[in-house]
Amino acid sequence: MMIFSKIKYLTIFSAAILGLTACIYKGDNSAEAQAQDVIAFDNVPTVDTASVEFKEPQDPHMIRTTEGANALDLETPLRCNVNWNTQQMVLTLPYIKSAFKLERNGQNDPLPRFEVTGFTFDMMPAEKAIAKLTKDAEIRISSSDGPYTSISAEDLKGEFSEVIKMITDSAGVYYSYNAKDKILTLSRRANMTLYTPPSRPIILGLLDVIRGAGITDIVTNWADYSITFDADVETKNKMIELINFFENSPTLVAYDVNIFRLYPFDQKSDIKWRELLVAFDFGTITTAQTGVIGRVLTTTNEISVEKLQQFLGTQARVELVSEGKFVVPNLWLARFDIGKCTRPKADAYGMSILAKASLEKGNEIFTDVTLEETNGQVTNFKIRNKLGENFLIIGLPNELFGINSPKSETIIFMVPRLIRTLKTNEKIKNKI
Repeated sequence: MMIFSKIKYLTIFSAAILGLTACIYKGDNSAEAQAQDVIAFDNVPTVDTASVEFKEPQDPHMIRTTEGANALDLETPLRCNVNWNTQQMVLTLPYIKSAFKLERNGQNDPLPRFEVTGFTFDMMPAEKAIAKLTKDAEIRISSSDGPYTSISAEDLKGEFSEVIKMITDSAGVYYSYNAKDKILTLSRRANMTLYTPPSRPIILGLLDVIRGAGITDIVTNWADYSITFDADVETKNKMIELINFFENSPTLVAYDVNIFRLYPFDQKSDIKWRELLVAFDFGTITTAQTGVIGRVLTTTNEISVEKLQQFLGTQARVELVSEGKFVVPNLWLARFDIGKCTRPKADAYGMSILAKASLEKGNEIFTDVTLEETNGQVTNFKIRNKLGENFLIIGLPNELFGINSPKSETIIFMVPRLIRTLKTNEKIKNKI
């Protein structure tokens, strides 16, 4: 039977002290002595120190990265360019299934090989159950984000590593083992890397799905087409489901998006949307439905971005806030952060579009669209449209986004497209 030493909890505190020393020099104040102490440099630019204000160092937790640095986003060239004149409604995209791979990062040595028989515990947090299992052995337990879910088990049998995995899986936590220091570490989250086929639409879709799962701290490597992120067990399982989803050559739904703000020339009047029915033939607008806030119109391609701007330009100043694209695997939820493609001096106010799409018979697309901003959900629409139709969300007062301008509003223009994937091998893919 295995023996564990007592669990030791170590807390390490560190403090850094900055010392400031001042040197004061008192010398001869004569003009000659001062002249000897001066070294002259020609053509050296000087700094106006009078304009520089020196303060005590501030708490780094209260200071943010500069906006210029945050504005650098490697996705921008791919995500924030939409060619509205040459949109391809259906794109066939070959890929190699074996290119998908999900790996956990960090050290995780093999556990010692022991046999466990008849291990039983009742409603015990996972870390305590493991401590009981490893009692009197020379392995320490570390858990920084416990306590974990309380679970029960009766008469567990098998190799030590298998029993540990059964306990941690039941509690929804990860474990890692450092064989050199003999430390078993438990954690709710682990760092993962998802390797994808070298396909831009596929990796964009996976990025949007990961963000749709609520994970925003992502590192994308565009050299090897990999995505690194922290994930709990539930999210890891979703990523495995997503990889398996690509087993059957799925269809992806891509959305091209434009977001505008409208400032009416007459600040006492709303935009007269009913005049769309005069400007365009009957049947150009196929449906109109009301959401919690705003309305959504489905339209034919007769109403393009260019024609829409021409129509609105007679009533209001039209300001482009953001333009971009995002990809939704069929029946999955994806997130598009509008601020990623915000135009200069146009504040997106933390707006995001969440979309869950499904492809139905006859190339009909059903989209569940939710618009969010920093303080929570703004509105939601369930939209059914045919391939080749667009939808337009109108009537979102700018007050929702902190803009004090009477009668002004935000609109969102979206064009769904299809990306049909084709699973293949390298030899065939190179001939397509």
